[in-house]
Amino acid sequence: MNNKPMLNAYPDSLGGKLSDIAALLKKKEMQDTFSSFYILPSLYHSDLDRGFSVVDYNLNEELATIEDLSQLKELGIDLKLDFILNHASAQSPQFKDLVEKGDESEYRDFFIDWNKFWEGHGVMTDEGYIQPDESCLKQMFFRKPGLPILMVEFPDGRRVPYWNTFYQEVHGREYLGQMDLNIKSEKVWDFYRETLEKIASYGAAIVRLDPETWEFLQQIHELAAPLGLTLLPEIHAAYEEKIYKTLADKGYATYDFFLPGLVIDAIENRRADYLAKWAREVVDDKISTVNMLGCHDGIPLLDLKGLLPEDDIRSLIDLIVSRGGMVKNLHGQKNIYYQVNATYYSALGESDSKMLLARAIQMFMPGKPQVWYLDLFAGKNDHEAVRRAGESGHKEINRTNLSASDIEEALKKDVVAKQLELLRMRNTHKAFEKGAVITVAGEGPKLSIRYDNGEAYALLTVDFEAGAYEIELS
Repeated sequence: MNNKPMLNAYPDSLGGKLSDIAALLKKKEMQDTFSSFYILPSLYHSDLDRGFSVVDYNLNEELATIEDLSQLKELGIDLKLDFILNHASAQSPQFKDLVEKGDESEYRDFFIDWNKFWEGHGVMTDEGYIQPDESCLKQMFFRKPGLPILMVEFPDGRRVPYWNTFYQEVHGREYLGQMDLNIKSEKVWDFYRETLEKIASYGAAIVRLDPETWEFLQQIHELAAPLGLTLLPEIHAAYEEKIYKTLADKGYATYDFFLPGLVIDAIENRRADYLAKWAREVVDDKISTVNMLGCHDGIPLLDLKGLLPEDDIRSLIDLIVSRGGMVKNLHGQKNIYYQVNATYYSALGESDSKMLLARAIQMFMPGKPQVWYLDLFAGKNDHEAVRRAGESGHKEINRTNLSASDIEEALKKDVVAKQLELLRMRNTHKAFEKGAVITVAGEGPKLSIRYDNGEAYALLTVDFEAGAYEIELS
């Protein structure tokens, strides 16, 4: 995996179709800024959660075509694509076959039969599902109230419970939702193999996924490696749990979910100490990361537990919320949700100077920089989109699609032009190429990060007290 900048967007985020993004990247202002593109999964046929409920992995040609992907390849841009391992849409061909044929379906065990899973570990209820023992349930976290069950009506009239973690809507024998996959099913592993082959055929270099266990991740790696695919596991965990370190030790790259909060802390509290400590750890321990500021989900802050004092984490959450950010209330407990939904620009108080400082720091951090399109174009919190989306629409605050005219206006802004200059520097300057020696120093309000690569060098110096930075290049 190269360490050059990666754009992050939905296929319809910038103009309406993937072809519009390809055209945008050909514009003079955008040339030489990105070497990779993380296209979110509405690229595929999907029905919920802006692409993450996948019906099938064929291209959604209303938004993206093979020709569009070829255009990106001609621009020298490789792709990062999603593989949703754990769920499939209730509209997927496999689940529809199950509903149609019941026990006779070849996909009878493709999804998780709740009663088979809990057999021997609970009591059968009058409704026809097993109520698991409390000793089992207390070790589990559910994303919605109640048990994650969808009662599926079979052709013979029986109602069979299946595991359903995300979303549920029932209209007779028509269902919406994301159904959990049974990794003990050979059919599921055939599906994994076929899907990875399809993703590779689209030109993907990196595949993002959510693994369940280390053994599971290794099994997927064995399928992906012969196809030339690099796996990027997404695992949210507190710093103190050291999951990122385990990933690195096992040879995987990891998301740097600590950087977004550390940068806001450094800018708002005018201190480099915690940010510099993390940067030095990445360098010293040779941890391969994909780093970011904003993204399609939100700004992760509870990941910082063990790295930043908990009172300071709470203060950061309160600050971003005071600037219009939103925190999802899970089962009445806000302190267990790891992300604050906001654009990064709004999280920084919609300050151009703070946004540029944050981007400059990201460009000098070790790892591969991933750039959310809306932050690049200085997008603000979109509360109207949240209202339109209704319940559970909090993430829409940071997913505004930009029209061609929006983009043209944004390209005239100084804060956008200067971010593009920073990206171009990171993408093209020899100091940042493979083999660079990175030196980090930071204490109090001062931070410096230097890259040396042969005779080429690049140096960032930051004064957080003044809110200013300087860059020196060979």
